[in-house]
Amino acid sequence: MSHPIVRTFRSDDTEAVASLWAVAFPEDPAWNESYALIEQKLTVQPELFFVCELNGKIVGTTIAGYDGVRGWVHKVACHPEQRKQGIAQALMSKAEQALAELGCVKLNLQVRAGNDSAAAFYEAIGFEKEERISFSKHLSVNC
Repeated sequence: MSHPIVRTFRSDDTEAVASLWAVAFPEDPAWNESYALIEQKLTVQPELFFVCELNGKIVGTTIAGYDGVRGWVHKVACHPEQRKQGIAQALMSKAEQALAELGCVKLNLQVRAGNDSAAAFYEAIGFEKEERISFSKHLSVNC
């Protein structure tokens, strides 16, 4: 068995990533439609879209972004059969390194309420829970 490789997303990863997200995020809302999200991310900081490959198969992803003030990560995914193998941690380390190289000093992320295993993971890798109220507003009529 080979070691996981974290690398930048390539266009030929699209089908594998969409399939992974369908398994990892089965209840994602319509505005997170995989193909549209991939296409959109490739227009803004595509170098911050990472995949983890194991034995030639995409088993994890993370999308990062930096607005000049704060960094964010989204779509941290690991195939259920590969969880607890260090894949998500490797992806987060890559995202943190890339953001730090851009001058980012603080990284934010959101976890859906009730996703206790994700919250525990982030706490285990050094994230601190901050009391915030999250607001959102959809700017597209296609959402």
